[in-house]
Amino acid sequence: MYIGQYGDDLLDIIKANPDIDEIQTVSAGKLRRYSGEGWRQLFDIKTQALNIRDVFRTIKGFIQSFRLLKKAKPAVVFTRGGFVSVPVALAAKMHGIPYLTHDADSLPSLANRLIGRWAHLHTVALPPELYPYPQDKIRMVGMPVGHNHKPVGTNLRDEYKKELGLEAYDEVLLVTGGGNGARMLNKFVVNNSRYLLSRFPNLIILHFAGRALEQETNNMYESLKLEAARTRVRVYSFAADFYKFSGAADVIIARGGMSSIAEFALQHKACLLVPSKQLAWNVKNSQALAKAGAVLELTEEQAEQPERLGRTVAGLLRDPARRATLETAIGVFARPKAANELATLIIATGKGG
Repeated sequence: MYIGQYGDDLLDIIKANPDIDEIQTVSAGKLRRYSGEGWRQLFDIKTQALNIRDVFRTIKGFIQSFRLLKKAKPAVVFTRGGFVSVPVALAAKMHGIPYLTHDADSLPSLANRLIGRWAHLHTVALPPELYPYPQDKIRMVGMPVGHNHKPVGTNLRDEYKKELGLEAYDEVLLVTGGGNGARMLNKFVVNNSRYLLSRFPNLIILHFAGRALEQETNNMYESLKLEAARTRVRVYSFAADFYKFSGAADVIIARGGMSSIAEFALQHKACLLVPSKQLAWNVKNSQALAKAGAVLELTEEQAEQPERLGRTVAGLLRDPARRATLETAIGVFARPKAANELATLIIATGKGG
């Protein structure tokens, strides 16, 4: 059974999965905190009004979850730490149902920090010492990814390019801000697209802008009046076979979320990360990977400088040896058996282990 948040725009992805027997939704809220704004947030009337509203949404979600779990009587609950995790996990606690958390990022989500004290186990994607949980309750499993993700060599990359109709292009640049997109990242890439397209006449940009931002991003590209070069920019909202697009890419521009990074690590892809400064876990993930030489990193302030992002990408596209070094280094972080290890722990917990 999958329990999601009411109104989730990506719920159709879950519905399309034949391995899910039942889908339920409950109400949930979030606590809006913006890194770097400090005490000023306390005087933002709109932010605080939304926070108060979402307290009641979470209470409503707890009541819904309590009733749902009472009827379903699950042996175990597993949560990834989104906003909906709070009412569901608290309801599980009330019913005496064990639950496991999972943290993809090096900085635990607020939801997991709130419900963590009662968790049976904390499964994590990165080394245990990075997390504030009791060390004896942490299990490092990595980040589970879809079974279609695998190391991509020259032959598989060419196969993906053929399937996607990209054989005619010498360089493929992929841009993604995650499932919901990232407006600032979209803007940075659009602003540097003329630079890149003019210097690489056979480059194509595959830009995954997010569902809500697809039209806005298309409009930004149109405003540049790229003329013939516009045909070498394709904007998408989402793709179920995203692994083919990332597999076909020579360079990937992304944020710092570990869900996407885990996929790119398994595919051994050269990445340039521009973490969101408002998301502390984005910054921490990106800095840790950059320190290990697994990715290149630009801050948002650096990416906003004229042509800075474009020059960095161009340097990678012109240097196969440097890309190869990054591909090898990020591959070290891949955990291809993460899903199996996690499933084993979930099953054992459900059996009383």
